[in-house]
Amino acid sequence: MIIVAGAVMESNIFEHMNEAEAKEHILREVADYYQKFHTKKEYETGDRIPYASRVYDSREMTNLVDSSLEFWLTSGRYTKKFENEFANYLGVKFCSLVNSGSSANLLAFMTLTSPLLGERRVNRQDEVITVAAGFPTTVAPVIQYGAVPVFVDVTIPEYNIDVSMLEKALSDKTKAVMIAHTLGNPFDLRSVKRFCEEHNLWLIEDNCDSLGSEYEMESGRKFTGTVGDIGTSSFYPPHHMTMGEGGAVYTDNPLLNKIIKSLRDWGRDCVCPSGYDNVCGHRFDGKWGELPKGYDHKYVYSHFGYNLKATDMQAAIGLAQLEKIKFFTKRRRENFEYLYSLLEDTSDKLILPKKTEYACPSWFGFCITCKEGVERKKIVDCLENSKIQTRMLFAGNLLKHPCFDELRNSKTGYRVVGKLTNTDIIMQRTFWVGVYPGMTKHMLEDISKKIHEGLL
Repeated sequence: MIIVAGAVMESNIFEHMNEAEAKEHILREVADYYQKFHTKKEYETGDRIPYASRVYDSREMTNLVDSSLEFWLTSGRYTKKFENEFANYLGVKFCSLVNSGSSANLLAFMTLTSPLLGERRVNRQDEVITVAAGFPTTVAPVIQYGAVPVFVDVTIPEYNIDVSMLEKALSDKTKAVMIAHTLGNPFDLRSVKRFCEEHNLWLIEDNCDSLGSEYEMESGRKFTGTVGDIGTSSFYPPHHMTMGEGGAVYTDNPLLNKIIKSLRDWGRDCVCPSGYDNVCGHRFDGKWGELPKGYDHKYVYSHFGYNLKATDMQAAIGLAQLEKIKFFTKRRRENFEYLYSLLEDTSDKLILPKKTEYACPSWFGFCITCKEGVERKKIVDCLENSKIQTRMLFAGNLLKHPCFDELRNSKTGYRVVGKLTNTDIIMQRTFWVGVYPGMTKHMLEDISKKIHEGLL
């Protein structure tokens, strides 16, 4: 400390440090900051209970600051490390980090439209089997491209696709199935995978709400998202792990991976990572399309792509979260089971969730459907008025939303096979509450108490 003309001034604390020492000092201070300002007080009845929340410690914050001090900003070493470690966790060959789960779904679907896939390419007016009881960005890329979503009903209380409708939905235009595992509960992967293989269809697993869920295939246990041709994840704060915004697309197929990387990175043909030139050694000697021979390969485009990359700062947070994913999964399962035990006595009035056969879910939420004569609004109001967050099962029935007004009125752009009876029941009588890893037994007991009160 230096005193100048009666004023106290701080000397430069980094004056006698090298860069590595200075960084180590900063990261220690960040860890102390976390302990002082980010540790949460113990829950008491009456406190707010969110349906989901970030669960983190000083590791996420120090990783974030470490990345920011490098000031690389775009994808870099943390991104590469995250992609490798996330792929290793899932047991897949290839992973691409993107800026959101919705972008992951867009990228996964658009990959199937690549000319590199030949006759298996999804063309405009081709059909993709899906469901209306879910999140809109599972379906949006199909519609935006000009393909035709074919909607079938779901089952209750699994809240996943009714596989008995798959053959009925099939036509000579069907090219793919794109569906989500609902709230951590896997859909019937054995039946869907078999159907896709029999009819040479692509399968995209929207795994955004189900990271860590497992399913027993005939060949052995697999993580959801790794059975189909492409899987997607979301790292938005409420999800199984977070990096703020972020997502991932993964596959075992080298050709699909090549297309995914191209579409994510502006549609370019070059495979050089950000900040690197001429990795292949042929930057200026190739012949591409009708371009002059030797045109700079960094600016050759084989697809009409996007920039969907995430930043290294997001990846740095994700790596710290990935260290906790097994703990997160364990806590979600424990919280689900405990809440189920607290609500078993309501089975005369409420339909409680049921896991799919052969599944071991990493539950995203606890889904409840009111039986006929039981008012959902009364229960939801009781919870919300007690500062306990609830959520609908996303769109309920997506076809009833304003985004479908033009398609619905013109009766074009989609097909419905059979009746969406359960989808409409979900829209009218279903809601869910959280079981995220930060929940305590006390919180779950208060949730149960308010649901019971809402039934009176």
